[in-house]
Amino acid sequence: MRWTDLENEACPVARGLSVIGERWTLLILRDCFLGVRRFDDFQASLGITRHLLADRLKTLEAKGLLRREQYQERPPRFEYRLTETGKDLFPVLVSLITWANCALPSPEGSPYRLVSRQTGQRVTPVLCDDETGARLNPRNLRLLMPGEDAPGDEPPRR
Repeated sequence: MRWTDLENEACPVARGLSVIGERWTLLILRDCFLGVRRFDDFQASLGITRHLLADRLKTLEAKGLLRREQYQERPPRFEYRLTETGKDLFPVLVSLITWANCALPSPEGSPYRLVSRQTGQRVTPVLCDDETGARLNPRNLRLLMPGEDAPGDEPPRR
């Protein structure tokens, strides 16, 4: 399978990676969540080449994760802002931060702290079932492939 074929796959992981799996993309999105908006600020933060940054921003805009807004007419200059679809990636980024802090700790510690906007207290994100509130993990959650029945599912009636 070629990388460019991922966006046409039935697998949601493959389709998602076709958008956010390229080098630098998640770091650009991280910077967006941290308030970076302008091309030069992205470049200063990431140390990425202008050509590669322009390409990634264009792709994120084309995929609907960022929108470009002009903030200066002469010369024309633009800011990049997260769309609602882009903002929906926040839990993915938080999960990656949480995982990396545990699995790949930095000797200097994490530069990020996740805190509640309401209380200012540190929070520990967990993945929960919206209906029951139960924490989800590989021991109590199963990813079913097409055609597999979940325990307790009744076979289809004929």
